[in-house]
Amino acid sequence: MLGAVLRQVVSGLEEIPEEIVKAYGDHKKVIDGRGLQLADIAKMLSTTASEKPTFICIDAVDECVAGYRVKIFDSLNQILQRSPGTRVFVTGRPHIKAEVWKRLPGRALVLRIAPQRHDIISFLNNRLDEDTTPDAMDDSLKVDILEKIPSDISEM
Repeated sequence: MLGAVLRQVVSGLEEIPEEIVKAYGDHKKVIDGRGLQLADIAKMLSTTASEKPTFICIDAVDECVAGYRVKIFDSLNQILQRSPGTRVFVTGRPHIKAEVWKRLPGRALVLRIAPQRHDIISFLNNRLDEDTTPDAMDDSLKVDILEKIPSDISEM
């Protein structure tokens, strides 16, 4: 994931830093083309991000395997320490809040964003109105959908 972020950051530069060109060239020569290690990627991101304002956005980090999440957060913490001008925006479900605070101490602001019941109902009504197979649903099923989903929906 952070390798993809590095690729995006580098693609926005006028010139690729020599350190990155050399590192990728060295790893191409390795048998089986083993990729860069996470520590190398984090260091390169720090170096690149320190040259100009950089915003790193990672969506749905809660969907990563817990062990990988730890590595991602620790790497982001290192990047933020080395490159204080960098900003990180991470989204995830509420159950990872404690992990964010632990892994990014003093660097995280957690905002709770929850759907409003009327917004969910409006969304569902729009989707049901766009249904290409309207014969597959009767009024009873529609009522059940509009009652059950808004009451059961979890915070996302």
